[in-house]
Amino acid sequence: MLDKYKEKRILIEEMGVTLEERADLTPLAARIYAALILSCYEGLLFEEIITITQASKSSVSNNLNILVQLNYVEYYTKPGDRKRRFRTSKYYVRNAMEQYEKLIVRELDMVKKINAYNKAYNPQKFNNENSVGILFQEYLTEQREKINTTIEEITKFQEQS
Repeated sequence: MLDKYKEKRILIEEMGVTLEERADLTPLAARIYAALILSCYEGLLFEEIITITQASKSSVSNNLNILVQLNYVEYYTKPGDRKRRFRTSKYYVRNAMEQYEKLIVRELDMVKKINAYNKAYNPQKFNNENSVGILFQEYLTEQREKINTTIEEITKFQEQS
């Protein structure tokens, strides 16, 4: 069995790769974000993030600023302590879902254009593959609707707390 820290490093790397693609983040920003998702609610100190990522101070600082601007990460200080602590924004799940919804919208737009193009310029292909293209378009539409419903539910829950 892996120890806790080795398992965490592996998970940060796996999550980082996914976050790079899904959230359109730089590799370092994705790994910082992954580390913060896996940290306790208190978050991490700047120095701890440097240790975890093994990156330079300026690189970590620049990528943290990006994550803060995107509202994925927030920072705070404890009373009597000047050091900033970073943690995921309380909206990070909603932000992730909103990013995913944007990806689906782009893909849905592309599928519609492909279907329209094939209908106009490749009628034989369109007729043979029409069902597949329409099924994929319907699938993406349903996914978008489900994500939007979930985002609304998350928003209501967050407004209550």
